[in-house]
Amino acid sequence: MIYSHIKGTGGYLPKRIVPNTELETKIETTHEWIVERTGIKQRHIANPEETTVFMGVEAAKKALESAGIKPQEIDMVIVATCTPDIIFPSTACLIQQALDIPPCIAFDVQAVCSGFIYALSVADQFVRTGAAKRPLVIGSEVMSRIIDWKDRRTCILFGDGAGALVLEANSSPGILSSAISADGRYKDILYLNSSPGSYMQMQGNALFRLAVNMLDQIANKVLSEHHLSVSDIDWLVPHQANIRIIQAMAEKLGLPMEKVVLTLGEQGNTSAASIPLALDVAIREGKIQRGQRLLFEAIGGGLTWGTALVNY
Repeated sequence: MIYSHIKGTGGYLPKRIVPNTELETKIETTHEWIVERTGIKQRHIANPEETTVFMGVEAAKKALESAGIKPQEIDMVIVATCTPDIIFPSTACLIQQALDIPPCIAFDVQAVCSGFIYALSVADQFVRTGAAKRPLVIGSEVMSRIIDWKDRRTCILFGDGAGALVLEANSSPGILSSAISADGRYKDILYLNSSPGSYMQMQGNALFRLAVNMLDQIANKVLSEHHLSVSDIDWLVPHQANIRIIQAMAEKLGLPMEKVVLTLGEQGNTSAASIPLALDVAIREGKIQRGQRLLFEAIGGGLTWGTALVNY
């Protein structure tokens, strides 16, 4: 058997920090209201030079350095993003060029906030079949450019950033399994039209109810397939959407919040970048250690959702 191992991680956050107090001057809200309902205290907002490609490249450089791997050793690039700088070529191809990665498989995945788990699952399948040995998987988003800064329902939630992983083929179990799914019947709960001047639209309450149930089902399915229980999980690394969703999910799983990686308060919801960013922070802070078992989970527009069970 061939497995994918997480060899290195990296992240990038824009330099500009926007605290809740700054939003108080632009919309009808307060710092306390935002924290109570979302858990978010601040978010990073990209300047014009900090594009999806730029941030993805910076995160990838740190991941490669962490892995001790040169760009020329990468044989696959997958980027999860719903905010590409241009329609085509893909963000993956642009990052490949910027890093001087030789000709290889390179493409984007669009599953919004579930995008990183989708990309990770695809990369893992390539490794397991022997079609790739060292994939670079990136989530990079400039969410600030697709939200209406006068819409309190969305503008308080999102931030910008990028996270990256380098995977490497190995004979010992790394990514044990992943499960991804979608149901287009719920397309109107979270969407963005392509017409000029359109902004993201979201039905927060409906998304909350679906998120908790769907993620609980898929997480327990993956655990049962490996004859594991929640007590076998060292860390839950969830998509950093909303503190209430994360708390409800942890409670439903029976997992204490002390085992949940949280970066939401400082970064906001960075969509497909949130899981790799949270993972990188937890590893660099020494919380996540080699040999521990991790559970990733996310839900996004589509609706899409997914989970991955990982031996780090």
